[in-house]
Amino acid sequence: MKTIVKIAAAAGLIALGACNNQSATENKADNIEAASENVADNLDAAADNASTDAAEDALDNQAAATREAGENAAEAVRESNSAD
Repeated sequence: MKTIVKIAAAAGLIALGACNNQSATENKADNIEAASENVADNLDAAADNASTDAAEDALDNQAAATREAGENAAEAVRESNSAD
């Protein structure tokens, strides 16, 4: 149930993001962040259901790395636009 609520919330935020006058580059960066956050949320949910502490730690680490990678990718997109 938590995953469904998170996905619905993310979809709502993406829809709200489409309502403003952001550039295409900013929208792309926002979508990258939202997608990576969704994946990380799913990894967190899997970690909560892990059968061992080691599996839980591994999934938590993967979720953190996914969030970081999404933030870095989005920032790279934003910076590539400012370089033009």
